[in-house]
Amino acid sequence: MVKDPVPLGEVRRALVIKLRHHGDVLLSAPVFSVLKAHAPHIDIDALVYADTAAMLTLHPAIETVHTIDRHWKKLGPLAQARAEWALLQTLRGRHYDLVIHLTDHPRAAWIARLCGARWAVAPEMRGRGHLWQSAFTHFTGAPKNALRHTVERNLDALRRIGLYPAPAERVVTLMPGGGAEARVRTLLAAQGLADGNFVHVHPASRWHFKCWPVDKMAALINRLHAAGHRVVLSAAPDAAEQAMIDAIQSRLTQPAISLAGQLSLKELAALAARARLFVGVDSAPMHIAAAMGTPCVALFGPSGDREWGPWQAPAADAEAPTPRHHRVIVSDRHPCRPCGIDGCGGGKVSDCLTTLSVEQVMRAIDDVLPAAPQGASAA
Repeated sequence: MVKDPVPLGEVRRALVIKLRHHGDVLLSAPVFSVLKAHAPHIDIDALVYADTAAMLTLHPAIETVHTIDRHWKKLGPLAQARAEWALLQTLRGRHYDLVIHLTDHPRAAWIARLCGARWAVAPEMRGRGHLWQSAFTHFTGAPKNALRHTVERNLDALRRIGLYPAPAERVVTLMPGGGAEARVRTLLAAQGLADGNFVHVHPASRWHFKCWPVDKMAALINRLHAAGHRVVLSAAPDAAEQAMIDAIQSRLTQPAISLAGQLSLKELAALAARARLFVGVDSAPMHIAAAMGTPCVALFGPSGDREWGPWQAPAADAEAPTPRHHRVIVSDRHPCRPCGIDGCGGGKVSDCLTTLSVEQVMRAIDDVLPAAPQGASAA
């Protein structure tokens, strides 16, 4: 037990800051659930980038999701300053007693300082300077000899202040909402699809070096069709991702159902929740599918699967095995992975990912889905 825990009974409001991308923000969700479960009297707010807010809105443990718009910087110095000042005034008006900062973003040091929080916790950052050291009362350490999943790294902020989550509490919660659920239900009904009788494939990532080759993804989908599975494709409303979907579709013996570019993040979650299986690469949609409880087959190349693999809360009983709902596929022929580089030599193409075979992925799928669901059809 730590010698300087935060007395949660004296905390009325807390702010949790996660200024990162979509998947990172989603994997912070257990921090809110655990803190609320152990201190239900605390009003807990979040501060994230505006484009990632959907990962946390409607979360039952969160009172308010405050946002920073990345586009403020394009408004010009004066307009940006006004927007930043308005946000700071809003945060100050909440009178936070506790600030929990989950990354090394320097902005949070100013926020913690100017909000006047009595307690504030952040990652230990050597060489960051006086502002960082003086803005926080508690610092979380990082493992120096092992890899640690991002969910656990986030929860370390709570452990540092004396709150120790039980295994079964470490659940990633994502709430699609009624509107998203209704629209996806309508889209699937139009295709004659019922819950649980299709495979959801999201082949793209915002980072090209994390993507599996188009020809292999198409070959995999052809195999899924031949095995009797119906396939639904998704992608972001992005020209490059749409081009990838078009290239895959052009290689299929029969087209897959495509919802590419048609879904919001909440609708993507509603779709994933209805799928029998999710197949994709290291990406936010993979984390979304895992959060919705859908079995995932995830392909990893240069990124770290131990830190970023599909998350599943450990079993409540340490003696009971955790069900193996997910399969992570990595190369065993590339000792250099995970390197974190954007393609071999920075060339945007990762050998450790492109050399993964269709057969490897299909074996993992067969392990999770021994046969197509009754009544399913490739037609």
